[in-house]
Amino acid sequence: MKGRNKMENKILIFGHKSPDTDTICSSIVKEKLNKKNGYNNCEAVRLGDINKETQYVLDYLNIEAPRLIEKVEEGQEVILVDHNDFDQSVNGIENAKIIGVVDHHAIGNFRTSTPLYYTSKPYGCTSTILFKEYIQKGFKISKEEAVLMASAIISDTLLLKSPTTTKDDIEALEELSEMASIKLEEYGLDLLKSGTKLDDLTAEQLVNLDAKAMSKENTKFIIAQVSTINIEEVMKRQEELEEAINKEIETKNLDLFVIAITDILNSNSEIIALGKRADVIKLAFGKELKNNRVFLEGVVSRKKQLLPNIDKNI
Repeated sequence: MKGRNKMENKILIFGHKSPDTDTICSSIVKEKLNKKNGYNNCEAVRLGDINKETQYVLDYLNIEAPRLIEKVEEGQEVILVDHNDFDQSVNGIENAKIIGVVDHHAIGNFRTSTPLYYTSKPYGCTSTILFKEYIQKGFKISKEEAVLMASAIISDTLLLKSPTTTKDDIEALEELSEMASIKLEEYGLDLLKSGTKLDDLTAEQLVNLDAKAMSKENTKFIIAQVSTINIEEVMKRQEELEEAINKEIETKNLDLFVIAITDILNSNSEIIALGKRADVIKLAFGKELKNNRVFLEGVVSRKKQLLPNIDKNI
C-alpha cells in the first residue's frame, strides 16, 4: 500500500531510499522502542522495495514489511533512522518536521529549522545504538526485537567481518543472538547468502538494489553495492550493468556512478565506475580502471572504505 498524499497524523519513522536490512529492521525496532517510551502515535514505513536479504528476516519472523511511502507533505513529523542526508531521504524531506534522528553515518546534507533529538554513534549498525537504548532504559527485549536487531548488525557488519565493526557491535550481537535463540554463524551465513541470489533481477534492479546518492559542491554521484559469493558470475553481466548505469547517469544528471560487487565470503570487491568523474577512482585507490572496472582487495565497506576515499578526491 502506497503512502497517502495528505499529511499523516502519525510520526513516520523511516530509513534511506533503496532500503537495506538495517534500514528496515531499525525502523521497526524504533517504532517499538518509541511505544515502550509511551509515544504510541508513530509508524515505521519504508521508501523502497524490500530486498531478498531483508525479506529473509521478515519471513523468518512471519511479519509484514512496513508500508511504502513515496513522499511526505510539508510539516509532516518524521524520525530518520540509518541516514541523515537529504539526498538519500524521502521526497519532500526538506519541508518535513524532523523530530529525531538515529544514525551511524557521517553527517551530510542535513539541516532543520527546529531543535530535535539526534543520536549518532560511530558503530557498525544503527541497531546497535537502539540496543543500547533498550538496555539503558531497562526495557525487556522480545525474541522478535532481538532477531530484528541481530539481523541488522549481521547485515551491516557482514557477520562482524567488516572494518566498520566495533566492539559495541560485537557485544550487542553476542547478547542479541542469545535473546533471539539463533545459532549465530548458521543464521548469519544463511541471512547473508539469501541476499546474493541475483539471477532473477534485471540490470536496472541490480544497480538500484542498494544505491546511495550523494553530492559534494557541484558534483553528484551514486555509490551502489551488490553482495555476492561469486564476483565473476555478476561481472558476466557487465555490459548490461553498464547500460543500466549510463541510463541512471543520464536520468539523474550524475557526474559519477560507482557500483561495488562485493564478495561477502572472501571480503573483496570489484567495482565498475562510469561518468565524467570516473578519474576519481585512480586518485582514490591508486589503481587504473581497465574496461571501466578495478579489483579492490579487502574492500567491503561503502561507509568506511569506498565513500571516504572517493569523497576526498572529488
